[in-house]
Amino acid sequence: MGDLADAPQRAADLAATGLDGLFTFEGNSDVFFPLVHAAALDLDIYTNVAIAFPRSPMHLAYQAWDLHRASGGRFALGLGTQIKPHIERRYSATWGRPVARMVELIEVLHAIWDNWIDGTPLEHRGEFYRADLMTPLFVPAALGHPRPEIWAGALGPRMTEAMARHADGIVIHPFNTGAFLRERTMPMIEAGLEAAGRPRHDFTLNVGCIANPCLTDEEYERASTAMRFNLAFYGSTPAYRVTLDHHGLGDLQPRLRDVTKSGDWSTLGDLIDDDALDLLAVRGSPEACAARLTEEYGGLADRLSLTVSTAGDEALAAMIDALDRPTVAGTDGVTG
Repeated sequence: MGDLADAPQRAADLAATGLDGLFTFEGNSDVFFPLVHAAALDLDIYTNVAIAFPRSPMHLAYQAWDLHRASGGRFALGLGTQIKPHIERRYSATWGRPVARMVELIEVLHAIWDNWIDGTPLEHRGEFYRADLMTPLFVPAALGHPRPEIWAGALGPRMTEAMARHADGIVIHPFNTGAFLRERTMPMIEAGLEAAGRPRHDFTLNVGCIANPCLTDEEYERASTAMRFNLAFYGSTPAYRVTLDHHGLGDLQPRLRDVTKSGDWSTLGDLIDDDALDLLAVRGSPEACAARLTEEYGGLADRLSLTVSTAGDEALAAMIDALDRPTVAGTDGVTG
């Protein structure tokens, strides 16, 4: 996030902390542009996530292709559906049958890339997309790498199983817990992989987590305030109630929703008490955060995508150093 003009320096500063990669969030700015600056670094880069349905498959194909080539084959295209009001009223696009549409979007992206890679005729005519015109003038330069991976955001059972069957990986929203992931999400992923005849090691499980390592009491209080608002904002969305329900906190969701509808955003975070905060997010010293992340996700996640909005780079570097120690290491990558 942040101003595009600051992206080169911010990417370099974050790279110096020891992160394995960087991602962008589609919030108040474009999700692809900052990654152009990060592509020159020796890091994995990806969108987390690009809102899929307002964009054409051809635009996505070119953007992913260019970033993959520029980064030396280290880009992954993270896609997400968003929700109906935002698709229709903010993006001025169409909504309908999101699971089937996401599956077909993955299929048409593969068809486009197959055409560019080995000349396979482009002949996709589906329910939602048509792509059957490609002339040599519009075929981009060769990648020099295998095609980009596609990771898709998923929460509900139908989308999760479908993405386990068709995508290269799943991006788990940061409004989650290790227990929810283990008890609810993993059985869906395993069912999708089994149905597709895919081995687990060929699939990337990228787990989001809100984590703020702190070096001082002042940093701890500032992080706690930011995390309360972040969790309350996510928790107000009906789709994320399943996580709260799993922990017996489902009644919190409509209360949060009522506050957002009233427009009283300044008090939204007050509804997240310490117990809910520490259930859904990670805070404390760098070492404590590293231990908690490992305990929560070390046996499950291939990657951790960390939302660290208030964490200073020194604290972040210390947490990553603690994660990299053999006694707590449990994932293939940490990105922020």
